[in-house]
Amino acid sequence: MSAFFSYLERRWEHILELALAHVTVVSIALVAATAIGVGAGLAVYRHDRAANLSLAVAGTFLTIPSFALFGLLVPVLGLGYAPTVVALVMYALLPILRNTVAGLRSVDPAVVESARGMGMGAGRRLVRVELPLAWPVIIAGLRVATVLIVGIAAIGAAVNGPGLGDDIFAGLARIGSPTAINLVLGGILGVLAIAVLFDGFYLLLSRLTTSRGLR
Repeated sequence: MSAFFSYLERRWEHILELALAHVTVVSIALVAATAIGVGAGLAVYRHDRAANLSLAVAGTFLTIPSFALFGLLVPVLGLGYAPTVVALVMYALLPILRNTVAGLRSVDPAVVESARGMGMGAGRRLVRVELPLAWPVIIAGLRVATVLIVGIAAIGAAVNGPGLGDDIFAGLARIGSPTAINLVLGGILGVLAIAVLFDGFYLLLSRLTTSRGLR
């Protein structure tokens, strides 16, 4: 372990740079996946057939092996950020979409009827009543999606994507050398640390944005 700690001391700036790139690509993918997943959920949650079709499509994305998906995207999008972001968006969609639909459908119809009786239109009911009540379920989907793609983002290094996967793949390519374990272990621990930080962020966001009655 002393050799590994010495390695971290020498390479911490490099690891931090890779970690920041990892966080950046995950964040970009999450913003896009949230916009698509929540938007699609809002569009289909009242319609069973459309909701089931959307969930089936998003579920199909999640069944594609990550190496295969990255490989399929390279001829179309090239190497680097583009295939990495697109693949991560595809993998993040199902938890976000499913929880958006489930959260909105879990809102008590009596509450919605009360809001309608108070003269609220459909848009105002959605923003003022349904979304706030569904928010704890939606944010749980965001947490699951984030943890999922933080790990998958490391595989993006196979298509020259940014992040800690660079060190992991470099270490795997040097198996048997003195630096191999340090590279792989440093990358893995960095990915785990990012996942924990993202999860902590969602816990804080949930507490700040969810009313006490719904916690």
